[in-house]
Amino acid sequence: MDRSTLIEPGDESDAGKTTTTERMLYYSGYTRRLGDVDEGSTVTDFLPAERARGITIQSAAISFHWPPLPSGVTSNSKHSSLNPGTPKSSVPHNINLIDTPGHADFTFEVLRSLRILDGAVCILDGVAGVEAQTEKVWIQADTYQIPRLIFVNKLDREGAAFGKTVKEIAMRLQTWPAVCQIPIWEHGNGSLQGVADVIRMQGLVWEKGSDGRSVKLLPLSEMTQELAEELKHARVALIELLSEYDEGMVEKYLDHEEDHLAIPATDVVASLRRCVLQSPQRVVPVYCGASFRNVGVQPLLDAVVDLLPAPTERPDAEVNLSGKRTALEHVMSGTTELTESPKKKKTGGTGLPIARNLKCCALAFKVVNDAKRGALVYVRVYSGALERGTNIYNTNLNVIEKAHKLLRMYANDAVELESIEAGQIGVIPGLKFARTGDTLISYSGMNSKSGPPAPLNSLQLRPITVPPPVFFSSVEPQSLSEGKNLSEQLAVLLREDPSLNVSEDPESGQTHLAGMGELHLEIASGRLINDMKVKASVGSIEIGYRETIPELSESYTEHLNREFGGTISKAVCDVRVRHLDISDTDLTVDGITVIDAEAYRLVVRHPTLDVDGEPIHKSHPRLPEHISLGGLINSLQTGVKAGLARGPKFHYPVHSVEIVVDIDPAQHIFPDTTLSAVSTAAFRAVKNALRQSNAVENTIIMEPVMNVTITMNESDMGSVIQDISSARGGQVLSLEGESAASTPRDYLPILDVNKVYAPPDPFGSSFGSGIGVLDAQRQITARVPLKEMVGYLKRLRSLTGGRGTFVMSVDRFERMSTHRQKAVLNEMRGA
Repeated sequence: MDRSTLIEPGDESDAGKTTTTERMLYYSGYTRRLGDVDEGSTVTDFLPAERARGITIQSAAISFHWPPLPSGVTSNSKHSSLNPGTPKSSVPHNINLIDTPGHADFTFEVLRSLRILDGAVCILDGVAGVEAQTEKVWIQADTYQIPRLIFVNKLDREGAAFGKTVKEIAMRLQTWPAVCQIPIWEHGNGSLQGVADVIRMQGLVWEKGSDGRSVKLLPLSEMTQELAEELKHARVALIELLSEYDEGMVEKYLDHEEDHLAIPATDVVASLRRCVLQSPQRVVPVYCGASFRNVGVQPLLDAVVDLLPAPTERPDAEVNLSGKRTALEHVMSGTTELTESPKKKKTGGTGLPIARNLKCCALAFKVVNDAKRGALVYVRVYSGALERGTNIYNTNLNVIEKAHKLLRMYANDAVELESIEAGQIGVIPGLKFARTGDTLISYSGMNSKSGPPAPLNSLQLRPITVPPPVFFSSVEPQSLSEGKNLSEQLAVLLREDPSLNVSEDPESGQTHLAGMGELHLEIASGRLINDMKVKASVGSIEIGYRETIPELSESYTEHLNREFGGTISKAVCDVRVRHLDISDTDLTVDGITVIDAEAYRLVVRHPTLDVDGEPIHKSHPRLPEHISLGGLINSLQTGVKAGLARGPKFHYPVHSVEIVVDIDPAQHIFPDTTLSAVSTAAFRAVKNALRQSNAVENTIIMEPVMNVTITMNESDMGSVIQDISSARGGQVLSLEGESAASTPRDYLPILDVNKVYAPPDPFGSSFGSGIGVLDAQRQITARVPLKEMVGYLKRLRSLTGGRGTFVMSVDRFERMSTHRQKAVLNEMRGA
């Protein structure tokens, strides 16, 4: 059966994601030996920096079948359909797996993977439990409506507590844990032997020290009385939980005379699957094991196939078409009416739907520069099929490129394909322009110069949000002749990783490389010098501040009349810029299109045009036929974004501003106007408006303020709070861990953790009041200026005896106080 499910092991940096991935590949028959992270022999961590550090830096995609294909059967062979009641995991399914980083500095790698997933496996450390980074990624998965399973790993380690982790899942992720397995501990020493299957009411025991292929089934009748009773207790809790969220399970429960143990495993799996596919997901199946000891991976793979959705079962992709949001399937099927042009529609043209010529719609979610193959653009096909040799149109950049080859990647290896079907991921090598987040479409009979007709040329899938970089360091070539190579290789780095940013200081001429964190910049600089062989010097890491204007600028009008591509083009852009407070949501203008970006708000006023770009009254002039309102607004945004990239005073990016642009076809747009001219005019107008504002009053520096989550032992909490509040000027928001109350999330009801079933942990560990010893884990959430967090890990280790950990992310940029701004300016000047 040909069915693909994308899965993402996540989320902690040391939870065993890559080790679990390696076991999946081994048991599926993809590899013949077990890869080891410490030895640097893993398939998915193939970059030199990954193998040297033993961490995942870059997400890696790989495809395999589970269960393994029978001997002599190829991936293209057709498999028989499933009979009713037969588990999906009894027939080979194609699985596309993406192994992602766990470190907070590489959060963008996780975000762009989440954007194209069908399902995810969240891997937790059974000792550490649910950590802060898990919560961050879990909320993002909620945003993208990603169905999830949880695998509690590392139960072989000292201090592992499955029951405590289950309770934390409920408390911190606000999701009901459906315990599908409980650990089987060896009598006497408490070491992990296997898992007891709550669904099928049997045990699975792995031979100690083996490769994990041989699994012994343990019937309920052969279990110890204690284990058998706990397994029955777990089965009752699972059926009760499913009955709360699935009416089908209620019917099965009544059909079997309210006997929790009599309900067949196939019905339990079917009910679990229905709960997993609900949105928002309120029930998450929980599995357990120890990947490094080869325990529990095969049942986890069965659960992936049985419970996670096929691409056809996912919600339809949302697209933006000429400023309107609609479902991609509505466009592809012709439900959304599309015509050749507004003019033909007005003059009695046929108005026939043109979507029938739209053959494929895909999203570029990752770009990798391969030493042998060049640029590799990873794509997820959402509709239709992408065929080898076809022309593809990039609706974000308005360029056409040819897909000469199509590949399916197996980590660092590749196999050529004839086509990439809907729901699949693949790679297009050799594209020169495509970037992360670009929408690529294939259109039958497309004009090789102008692309597909409007409005299809504006069709865009939901973009991938790029977090703002907050650290930067200078990068300088060691010679003038090396300058060109440095610029070229920096461009390669930026295309691979959009969360990096490159800028140039106009006063010093220095090139600045900005990133998400200290480790992120360290890795990027190392790749530049060691892998790309650039002869350059890298400066110390600094804070990436922003600047803003204090008041409203004067209106500035840019008249542009210049040559673009050999043709004279004219455009006029009138803008005003004002400071935008974080609480400012009052819009006082009518007939507008509003775009809220991370750093600015763009307000486009078009009082004579409706939302489709058509004149409101017959007396109003219309836009030229070659320009749509959607394309015009996109071009304005491109120019505005470029104009805000460097502030007028300190040359930091401009933040927290509102830009108001007027569009009137009678005054601003002409028959020879091009979108490039509009973008350039907007860029110049914004730059000049900012200069005018700065001439009146100096701009203000804004600093990044971080959301910081610190985990430590209770005995260290007082000194950590004192350090954050006093020495670092932070604000403590909450203290967690002293109760079993879940943290509210606006879109979910509060969950009563006391009603959650969790099996007892060995050696009497408990939840809520600690772990059975004096020093329970506690967590502090605070807001702290980033400048005060540089080098904080060393200080935290000193305060906690090496046991404290923290993660942080940008909350927002805030105006500096006069005192802090003066101190920063003095530091810049070296005073």
